[in-house]
Amino acid sequence: MERKIKNIFIEGAISPTKIAESIGHHQSKTKIGTHNIFLGQVRADEIKGKTVSAIDYSAQTEIANQLCHDIREAVFSKHDLSCMHIYHSLGKVKAGEICFFVFVSSAHRPPVFESLSEIVNEIKDKLPIFGKELFEDQSHQWKVNR
Repeated sequence: MERKIKNIFIEGAISPTKIAESIGHHQSKTKIGTHNIFLGQVRADEIKGKTVSAIDYSAQTEIANQLCHDIREAVFSKHDLSCMHIYHSLGKVKAGEICFFVFVSSAHRPPVFESLSEIVNEIKDKLPIFGKELFEDQSHQWKVNR
């Protein structure tokens, strides 16, 4: 069953409330026995003596949503998952705030453990999402994934 293309983007940080609500919506899905969650948080990295205070995310949203859809479909065809939720921030996210949230569910443990790192790595490798690191001194630079 082909699923519709979803918009994974949220303006600003992903709130703890959003994460809790996402988890809470699954309490009625009694065929699910396992969840696995990845949370990406903005780090206050020190780079060349300057500290990152936030990251300003931008993306080619239409392309990114299509590529994410393709990743979702490939993972669903490979792993026995019940559901998958993916969210990524756009705009300014302060150090310490959540910018990336992936949540997978299944009846059993192996599919969620096997699929989560695959999903996160594929998204980080393939989606045109860009981060401008904003420093405490008001300067900035484009983020290089480490």
